[in-house]
Parts: sequence; C-alpha cells; structure tokens
Amino acid sequence: MFLIQHPCEFSSLAYLFGCTGKGRAMAVDVHLDDVDRFVEMAEEKGVDITFVVDTHVHADHKTGGPELAKRTGAEYVLHESAPVKHPFRGVAHGERLELGNVSAQVLHTPGHTDDSICLLVTDHSRTDQPWFLITGHTLFPGGVGRPDLHGREREMAEKLYDSLYGPILSLPDHIEILAGAQAGSVCGGGISGKPMSTLGFEKRHNNGLIRERGNFVETIASIELPPVEEIKAFYTFNTGN
Repeated sequence: MFLIQHPCEFSSLAYLFGCTGKGRAMAVDVHLDDVDRFVEMAEEKGVDITFVVDTHVHADHKTGGPELAKRTGAEYVLHESAPVKHPFRGVAHGERLELGNVSAQVLHTPGHTDDSICLLVTDHSRTDQPWFLITGHTLFPGGVGRPDLHGREREMAEKLYDSLYGPILSLPDHIEILAGAQAGSVCGGGISGKPMSTLGFEKRHNNGLIRERGNFVETIASIELPPVEEIKAFYTFNTGN
C-alpha cells in the first residue's frame, strides 16, 4: 500500500492512496489546480487512478474531481445524496470500493454537509482490520466540521453529533485520522496544524467532541467562524448548476 497526503490551497488536504501491486489508486478531495499533479503522482507510482472521490460538495475551493476522472478514466464518486449535475457514481453507507489489496468503506457522516462521507481504509496485505479514516471536513485533529455553511446550523449540528458519536467514535482508538484540512482552514474551529491524529487521542483531547448532546449542539451551532469567500461561486461550480 502507498499513501500520499497532498497539501492544497486554503489549508486543504487531498490524498492519493492505493495498491502498487495491483496498480490501482484512489484520489480524494482533489482541487482543480492540482489535477496535473495527481496525474503525475499516479504515473510516478505506476498506478491507475480508478476512483476519484469528493468527501462532500465543497464550498471552499473548486473541485478537480470531474476533470481528474475525465483525464484518467476513473469513476467520479460522491455520496448518493449529493446535489450534483456532473455524472457521478453515488455510493451509500457501508459500500466498499476495492483497490486490489486495499479497500475503502464508505461511512455516511452528515453534519458539515448532508452528503458528507468518510472513508475507512484497510490494507488487506497486512490485516483485514481497518487502519485509517479519511474524515473530510467531519472530524479534524483538534476540532469538528462547521455546520453553518448553508444555514440550518442547529439541524446540521444535530446530524454532526449523530455522525461523530455513531459510526466514527465507535471505531477502535488506534484508527488514524486523516482530515481534509489543517490549521488555517475556515471549515472548522480549533483545527490543529498537525495533519494526522488517532481516534483515541481525539476522544481525549479534542475540545469539539462534547459528549452531552444538547451542549454539543448549542456550542457547535454558535461558534463564529470566518465566512467562506466565494462560497456561492465555488458551490455553483462544484455542483455543475
């Protein structure tokens, strides 16, 4: 297995990972300006990109997902509820994407957006136990995703609580977290500059993980974060509307 964490504009993080033995890879949350670089990285690794995944419809940058999929012949993948006009493969909670000896299981984790997903990744050449979780903008080292990008802050904070304390925090403590952004991003508060963590560490030290539901919703829904510049333009581009 190989894994590349690629820093992007706006303090975002994108990923390329997969199975070199079978020559298959997945690209996640790629920016439009980084499409050429992802094609190059795949060539350097000697793999074909077979899946291009966006963990949600982004509002803080232009996605390169459809363009990278077109360039590589890969499937463009989003949650089945994504309000997107581009051709894409809609996936559901529990669905598994296979990359040779590597697999990524889809977890539907609404809260930051309704269509947010995480990817639970396993390297089957080592073990059939999952190794790490690509969390998009749902959970960060040090913080959680903001629920207010499209209004409905309290409703989305309720959904975020259920996603965090359901499919995510029920996973083993050793699971590594690879988020979609680091310190400097406007998509969450309190995000660490360290781009990786573990679930066990975050359970103990992430101030955004408030266990009491009402307190979580009240706190997360009322956090004041900087507005996302060009949110309407980015969202319109990314949905194809």
